[in-house]
Amino acid sequence: MFKKHVDVKALQRLSGADKKKLRRTAKERFPQASDADLDAILPPKVVEVTVAKYPNRVLVYGIEGEFPMLFDIDGRGHELFPTVYALWKVPDLLPAFTLKGGEVSRFILGGADLMFPGISIPPEGLPSFQPGQPWSVKVPGNPAPIAVGATTMSSNEALKAGDSADGRYVPNEGFYEDIVVEDPNYASPSQPADSSEDHVEGMHDSTIEGEEAAVDVSESHTTDHDIHVEAVEDLTAGVSEVKLPEDNATEEPTEEREHQNLSTEEIDSLLDKCLLQALHTSVKDKDLPIPGSTLWSNHILPCRPTGVTLDIKKSSHKKLSKWLQSKSSAGLISSKEDKHKKEVMLLRINRGHPDYMAFKPEKRVQEPVVQHDNVVAEGSSTKQLEVAEIYKPSSHVNPIFMAVGADTSKYYSASEASDIVFRYVEKENLVKQTDKAKVVLDVALCDALYKGAIKKGSAYPTEIHKRDLGSTFLNRMQIHHRVARGNEVVIRKGAIRTIQIMTERRQGNKKMTRLSGLECFLMDPDSLASELQKKFACSTTTAELPGKKGQHEVLVQGGVIDDLAKHLVDHYGVPKRFIEVLDKTKR
Repeated sequence: MFKKHVDVKALQRLSGADKKKLRRTAKERFPQASDADLDAILPPKVVEVTVAKYPNRVLVYGIEGEFPMLFDIDGRGHELFPTVYALWKVPDLLPAFTLKGGEVSRFILGGADLMFPGISIPPEGLPSFQPGQPWSVKVPGNPAPIAVGATTMSSNEALKAGDSADGRYVPNEGFYEDIVVEDPNYASPSQPADSSEDHVEGMHDSTIEGEEAAVDVSESHTTDHDIHVEAVEDLTAGVSEVKLPEDNATEEPTEEREHQNLSTEEIDSLLDKCLLQALHTSVKDKDLPIPGSTLWSNHILPCRPTGVTLDIKKSSHKKLSKWLQSKSSAGLISSKEDKHKKEVMLLRINRGHPDYMAFKPEKRVQEPVVQHDNVVAEGSSTKQLEVAEIYKPSSHVNPIFMAVGADTSKYYSASEASDIVFRYVEKENLVKQTDKAKVVLDVALCDALYKGAIKKGSAYPTEIHKRDLGSTFLNRMQIHHRVARGNEVVIRKGAIRTIQIMTERRQGNKKMTRLSGLECFLMDPDSLASELQKKFACSTTTAELPGKKGQHEVLVQGGVIDDLAKHLVDHYGVPKRFIEVLDKTKR
C-alpha cells in the first residue's frame, strides 16, 4: 500500500450519446438528484467528459482537466458511485449517514467499512432504505461527506437488529483523499498518478485497508506501522477543515455523551429503566401482543438517553429473549415464545407490579417529524399540500360512538376511530380473561362489525383478535379523503384517486405524455399545462376526459414521464404513493 505508478488501460473522451447514457444511469442510480445537481458533476455540452479504464474493470469518469466525478465498480453501471469531491460540490446528491464522532471517522478515513454502532441515529429514527442503495458518510457539524458506499441491509432489518446489529453496514467504496480525489491527472497514460494500485482496486473491494497514498515512504526511515498511524491521524485532523465550495455556512457540532465504559450492572439498570419508560409512555394494552423485536426497536431504543449506545449483548442477559423472559419471571410482564416466528412475544403488562408503580416516567419533548411526502420544495410558489384519509361513522358503528360519548357527525382519522372501539372495549370490560390478546363480542359490538356482512345461516363470531379489531371497525365506516392547499380545503367521499401519468406513441412514432386526476389534488389543468410548456420547452394542451364531465387531462409532447412525476412531487407536494406511471412505449 505504498506510492507507486497506477497502470491505466485506456483513456478516452465520451461521445455525446455516451454522455447522455451516463447521465441517465446517474439519474437512475441517484434518484434524489435534481437536474441542477447532475449538471454540476456532468456539465452538458460545453466540457468534455473522459473515462479511464483500469485492468480491474473499474471505470473512472471525470471532467477533462479537473477532478474525477464518478466511478463505476463493475464497469456496467450497476454500481456507479460519485467521488467524494463530487459530493463536496453537491452535498445532497446522496442521502447521508452521520457518524458519532471523530473516534469513528478516523477508521472510516483509514478505509474501514461503516458498522451500525458507528452511526448516529436521529431522534426521528432511521430513514427508509433498501440494500444496495448508495449513501454518503458525514461527520457531525460538517456538510462535506468523507466517504461513499452502498447499504448491505434494509432499514427494516436495521431497526429489527437495533444497536446489536453486527457486520458491515456500508462497505467503504471511496473516501477522503482516495486516489480518485487526490490527483486531477488521475488517468494520464503519459503521466500516471502516484498512488497505490490497491487504491483503485479498493473502489470495488468491500474493505479498503488504509490511506497511505498520502504518505511517501521512499525517503522515510520510520516503520510501516508508524506511517499508517501518522497518515490516519493527519486525515482525521483534516476532516474538520474540509469545506464545501462557495459555502460559508457552518453548523454547530452535535453534542453527544459517550457511554462506552458502562459496566454490565449499569447496562442492566439502563435496560430496566428504558423498559419501564416505554411501558409507561408508548406501549399500550391495545397494541398487545407485540414481537420482542418491535418492542426493542420502536419502544425501548427511543427511550434511551441522547447519545447512549444500548447493546443487549453487553448486558448480563446477552440476548433480548432471555432478558424479556427474566422480566416475565419477575412478574412485570407476561411473555411467550412464538415457535413459528421463533421470537418472544410480549403478551401482557402487569401495571400493578411494584417496579411499575414505583417508576416515574421522564417527560421528554418530542421533536416534530418532517413528513417528506407533503413537503413542497423550497423556493416554490405553490402552497403546501396536505392529503389525509378520514372516516365518518356509519349506521353500523353509530351505537359504539354514542356509547362512549363520541360525536357521530365528525370525521375521524384511522387512529382516532380505532381508539373509539378500544375505549368501548375497555368501558364494557370485553377483554377475554383467559387470553388477553382477544376481545369478546357483545351484541352491540358484534352488530357493528358483522351485521349484514355474514351470510344467512352462518354463525356470528363470538370473539376477535385485538390486531384485527381496528381494521374491521374501519371497514364498517364511510371512507372520505381530505385535501388542503393553503386556505382551500375539500372533503370528498370515497378513497382518493391517484394521478395517472402515461406515455404512448402517436403518429410518426412520436411520444405523448398524458396526465390526469389533477382535480383531486386541487390543481388547475390549464395553469399546469402553461407551466409545463415553459419547463419542458414543448407543446402542451388540455382536453376533457370522455364520459367524465368536469375532469380534464393535460397532454405533453414527448416522453417526460419521469421528469413530470418528479415535478409534481417537488413543486406541488403530491405524495409519491398517489402517482401512477405507465410507459406504453417500452416493450
